[in-house]
Amino acid sequence: MRGIAFPMMLHGFRSTFKDLTRKTTHYPNEVSEAALAHVIGDQTEAAYARGDLFNKRAGLMQDWADYLAGCKAA
Repeated sequence: MRGIAFPMMLHGFRSTFKDLTRKTTHYPNEVSEAALAHVIGDQTEAAYARGDLFNKRAGLMQDWADYLAGCKAA
């Protein structure tokens, strides 16, 4: 992100993404966590999470891109 001169810290960017998905979308938490490449902490849950949720993540990422495209620089 520093290489493209984006005026936001990585953690803030990820935090904003999570806030957006939690507050304004219909996507389940596991989709946003997968989009952030977070590891599932619970071994039992991880054992059953065999899919990559690709189509759901693609929709989420398009919504995120649309959100960012509508933002104005501070």
